Amino acid sequence: MTESLRWGILATGGIARMFTTDLRLHGFDVRAVGSRSESSAARFADEFEIDRMHGSYESLVADPEVDVVYVATPHPMHAENAVRALEAGKHVLVEKAFALNEAEARRIAEAAEANGRVALEAMWTRYLPHMVRIRELVAAGVIGDLRGLIADHTQLLSEDPAHRLNALELGGGALLDLGIYPISFAWDLFGEPAEITAAATFKPSGADAQVSAVFRYDGGRTASTFSASNTQGPNTAVVLGSEARIEIDSVWYSPTTFRVVRPDGVVVEEYVSQVEGRGMHYQAAALERAVADGRLDGGDILPTRESVAVMGTLDRIRAQIGLAYPGE
Repeated sequence: MTESLRWGILATGGIARMFTTDLRLHGFDVRAVGSRSESSAARFADEFEIDRMHGSYESLVADPEVDVVYVATPHPMHAENAVRALEAGKHVLVEKAFALNEAEARRIAEAAEANGRVALEAMWTRYLPHMVRIRELVAAGVIGDLRGLIADHTQLLSEDPAHRLNALELGGGALLDLGIYPISFAWDLFGEPAEITAAATFKPSGADAQVSAVFRYDGGRTASTFSASNTQGPNTAVVLGSEARIEIDSVWYSPTTFRVVRPDGVVVEEYVSQVEGRGMHYQAAALERAVADGRLDGGDILPTRESVAVMGTLDRIRAQIGLAYPGE
């Protein structure tokens, strides 16, 4: 299992297709797929030349030919499906946001610990080469003392009330689908915010359309994030330091370019991503490394405990803007 894990894909939506495309492109062993219907599983298996298909999630996680399950269901089902897989002895890669709320995220983490398995959040941006380089530059002091972050994730998406992104019962809204990116980035650089100030606007369905959040940290640092599903913004990010800034081009959370710029305008470094495919395979490689190294905490880039804590930050934002999901 430590050399090449056998992957099972749980759910067959768009994100599962993108992830599986990258897995296939980079030689990962995609062994099985599971859906709530046999016809959907069969179509997915045919598209990606997968030998084993299951007409239920229960059947997939019980498959002895599967070592790790990628959970790609909507947010409210993450905890249930991840825990089911963990209790069946599988490792899990769970789509971001890790769960619906902190309590559910903690359930996943506790199930992973109880069963001696890895539970990793599929925050693929953390593992991209340009983000690895940015962390190196920050750690080396190239931009001086960290001062702040400005980042947006904004898309002009469907206004159909029946669309998953507009359905509260499916965890729809800008925060969990889009805001998780800049908020996780802020956590990556600064850790847990000391104070949060948030504001939002909402769609007729009750789903959040726009969410602004400003984080303050000890030492005077701040991060400003904005997410929206009803407008297309630049999708850029800037990391600000005392001696330079890092300007990350659109789309900042996918393979892209950045520049390190001094206050006098001199460019210290230019970085161009050289990634084949979308880059979602890096997170799969990270999970396989964690398993091989016996790192049940998920590893250094995004430990499981941090995914739980990030969900706590999202909960704090929701408390301020008055956003609750059915059944909570």
